[in-house]
Amino acid sequence: MTAPVTMRQIAAAAKVSIGTVSHVINGTATVRPKLRDRVLDAIRRLGYQPSALAQGLRRKRTNMLGMIVPDITNPFFPGVVRGAEDIAYKHSYRMILCNADNDPDKEESYVRELRSYQIAGLLIIPAAGADTAHLRTYASSPVPVVCIDRVPDGWKGDAVLVANEDGAYEGTRHLIEMGHRRIAVITGPLKLTNAAERLRGFRKALEEAKLRIAPEFVSEARFDTLSGYQSAMQLLQMSPRPTAIFACNDLMAFGTLQAARELGIRCPQDLSIVGFDCLEFTLLTDPPLTSIYQPGYQLGATAARLLLQRIDGTEAIPKNFLLPTELRKRNSVAAPASDGGSKRRFQRMGKFVRRPST
Repeated sequence: MTAPVTMRQIAAAAKVSIGTVSHVINGTATVRPKLRDRVLDAIRRLGYQPSALAQGLRRKRTNMLGMIVPDITNPFFPGVVRGAEDIAYKHSYRMILCNADNDPDKEESYVRELRSYQIAGLLIIPAAGADTAHLRTYASSPVPVVCIDRVPDGWKGDAVLVANEDGAYEGTRHLIEMGHRRIAVITGPLKLTNAAERLRGFRKALEEAKLRIAPEFVSEARFDTLSGYQSAMQLLQMSPRPTAIFACNDLMAFGTLQAARELGIRCPQDLSIVGFDCLEFTLLTDPPLTSIYQPGYQLGATAARLLLQRIDGTEAIPKNFLLPTELRKRNSVAAPASDGGSKRRFQRMGKFVRRPST
C-alpha cells in the first residue's frame, strides 16, 4: 500500500515552502499565479488527495452531514435517505448514514459520535421512545438539526413531516363510505408522533360517522410485518370480527394480508385492508393494496434543503413543513359481505376451526 503524499513532498517537488502549499490547498491566502501553478502541477504529478476530515477539523466543520434512521430495513426510509442525499450531493456535501435499530440508546450514541466528527448538520428520524435530551447537546453548538417524519416529545426545532392525521382520516372515511361499520386499526408505537396522529385521524373519521368500535379493535404494533401479522391474527379471530382493517403502514398491512390468507379469509370479499406509505411492493400484492401515499423522497429533500439553509445561517425561526398525503385506491377494499364473514369456516395452519356463533 502506497504511503499518502505529504505537503512536504509537494513543497519539495514544486520548490516552494510548505506554507505556500498549505495556502494553495486550503485557500487561506493569495499565492502568486506562477507559484500556484507549480504547486498544482506537483499535486497532479504526485497524486495528492487532501484529507477532507483534516481540513474540516481545522475549520471546525466538515462538508459531512449526519443522518440517523430508525430502521434501514423498512423500505420507506431509503426513499427519504435518497432525497436528502441528492440535495446534499448537489451542494457538495456528503452523507454519513447511521441505523439506530429503533433503539433510543443506540441513537443517542450516534448523535454524540457524529458531533465529535465535526459534521455540518444532522438529519434524524427519531426512534420510538427517544427524547430530546441528546439532541439538546447540539443547542450550544453551531450544528443545526432537522427532524424528519416524526418528532420526539418536547422538540421545538425544525421538522419536516407529512399530514398523517389527514391521510388516516381519508383512508378510514373510504372504508366507511364503502359500507364498513366494524373497522379495526393496527397502529404503530403510540410513543411516536406519526403513529399517534394516524390513530387520531382514524378516530376522527369514526366520530364523524357516529361509529363506535370495541376497544379491542385498536391494536398497537411496531410498524413491521411480523407485528402487523400478529395483531391481525388476534383481530380476525374475534367474534364478530372486523370487516375492514386500517393498518397504519404498508408493512403491517402486508402482515394483515398474510394473516387473512392463512385463516382462509379472502381480501377484499371478506376483509378490506388499507395501508399507509404506498410502497412499490403494494402494487404487486394479491390484491394490490389500497394505501395512503406519503412522499418519502420529498421528505428527505425538503429536510436537506432546510438543513443547508441553517448551515448557511439563514431562516433563524424554527420551521415545520407539513407535506400532503394522498389516498391511492386499489383492489383491497370492497363493500362488506352481508354477514361480514363472521360465521365463515376458516382454516389456520392446516387445522379447521369453527367460529363461535354470534
